[in-house]
Amino acid sequence: MHTTRMITAVEAHAEGEGGRVITGGMPHLPGASVFEKMQYMQAHHDDIRTLMLREPRGNPALCCNVLVPPCHPDAQMGFIIIEQTEYPPMSGSNTICVTTVLLETGIIPMVEPVTNLTLETPAGLITVKATCIDGKVERVEFTNVPAFAMHIGVPLVVPGYGEVEVDIAWGGMFYVLAEAAQFGIDPIAANGSEIVRASEAMRAAAALRYPVVHPENAAITGPTISALTAPPRDPLTDGRGAITVSSGTYDPARPNALTGALDRSPCGTGTCAKMAVLHAKGLLDVGQDYVNAGPLGTTFTGRIEKTQKRAGYDAIVPSLSGRGWIYGVTQYTLDPSDPFPAGFTVGDIWG
Repeated sequence: MHTTRMITAVEAHAEGEGGRVITGGMPHLPGASVFEKMQYMQAHHDDIRTLMLREPRGNPALCCNVLVPPCHPDAQMGFIIIEQTEYPPMSGSNTICVTTVLLETGIIPMVEPVTNLTLETPAGLITVKATCIDGKVERVEFTNVPAFAMHIGVPLVVPGYGEVEVDIAWGGMFYVLAEAAQFGIDPIAANGSEIVRASEAMRAAAALRYPVVHPENAAITGPTISALTAPPRDPLTDGRGAITVSSGTYDPARPNALTGALDRSPCGTGTCAKMAVLHAKGLLDVGQDYVNAGPLGTTFTGRIEKTQKRAGYDAIVPSLSGRGWIYGVTQYTLDPSDPFPAGFTVGDIWG
């Protein structure tokens, strides 16, 4: 084997969403915070993102995480989240995958029946409680960064669909959210292509009409991700929907081109953004569980732990819980003669 790079990763998913966790082979990433480490990786080692997420080693729906030493003294580990077109400040499904990998592989000692830890993300510190039985992480619950709505019920003209009403909220990423019925779409897995087309058109329109900047970190802008929501079908759930993660640049001249992929899970930061919107509308109270179903029918459970003022916004402090599973350990290599050192995309599934 002839290789110029070897990266070790643990393969995991949280309620269906792949969250590969890189445990070895990364270069040194300097920075005084995990956010700065993320910025350094984006500027100097973005080839690792494309290597790991594009074909032949990745796929359009896959996420990846890089374990890094924490900078905050209260944190036991830090991690950087990488997706197809961006470095999200925070991700719920990836937090669940990272926690599961840290404890089940012994990187951080597991304590049964509950392991408590603090992780440093680019968005800030999160506290995590993992329920553990017989060496297995049965469930991960974490307290997320504060979430808040920035626009509620504003009109948006979406090319090809007309005018719809949308909300824009922060839940660890900036989301544009809308009821799926406005597009005539049921947000289930079988309708994935229709969901992606409508969601990407909506996201692109919202980024032009309602650009937002995080009030505490001007380097975080949006909206960069979209959600179509719907009333529950299962009486044990409170809502459902589908999140579209961009995998390219939306081109209004090619409105039928797919430029994203469905989050296979109910989406953790999306659920938190949705709870912030519901609370702003007076539809969700503090202490009330919110069970959110994704396109596969799997669920995350959110809850508003408390409210607070955050940089002038009425924010919620949400918690979220879900399950993760490890399904493999892989060593990825790069042969110097490989014609695709940055991976590749093909229009049949990548748009």
